[in-house]
Amino acid sequence: MLNDLNRYNRKIRQDLKIEYRGLEFYTTWGLFSPRAIDDGSRLLLDYLELETGDDCLDLGCGYGVLGLQMAKLAVDGHTLMVDKDFVAVDYAERNRRHNGIENASCLLSNGFDQIPAQQFDIIVSNIPAKVGKEMLYIYLFDALDYLKPGGSFYIVTITGLRQFFKRGFNEVFGHYEKIKQGKTYTVARGIKQ
Repeated sequence: MLNDLNRYNRKIRQDLKIEYRGLEFYTTWGLFSPRAIDDGSRLLLDYLELETGDDCLDLGCGYGVLGLQMAKLAVDGHTLMVDKDFVAVDYAERNRRHNGIENASCLLSNGFDQIPAQQFDIIVSNIPAKVGKEMLYIYLFDALDYLKPGGSFYIVTITGLRQFFKRGFNEVFGHYEKIKQGKTYTVARGIKQ
């Protein structure tokens, strides 16, 4: 039994390739989706629109999948990746260095609370389903404050929260744009007017 458990006590190294970008990610047990890039993140990346000079924020970055992909696309901008889990921030930073991405940085932050006063063109988040509606509203209000005029807040969430976010985006941003709804996940955004 102990030998069986000991094989799980090793770091997981995975060579995950997302279509056209070919980044390699290190991950470990305890982080979200340690064995493969989750379907929600893949769906969001399929529909994310950004320019090469965009300044981006990955809210709840995990080991850096969304943030590092944005940094690769927005090569003339800067991408900040934040997470409240210090292990996630550590792995996002390792993955940033491992992939040689210089236009990104990582920061430990519970939501927006440690993010310096600045504004972003794009904010993305693979919204966790179990943080509570109060925290989800805080994310919406804070995202609006941290966006430049015309900036977009993209989310991917389980489809069961779609109506909640439709209502929340309409209340906070004044509109809601459903970009893609799948069986399990929905990608949506609000644009700061």
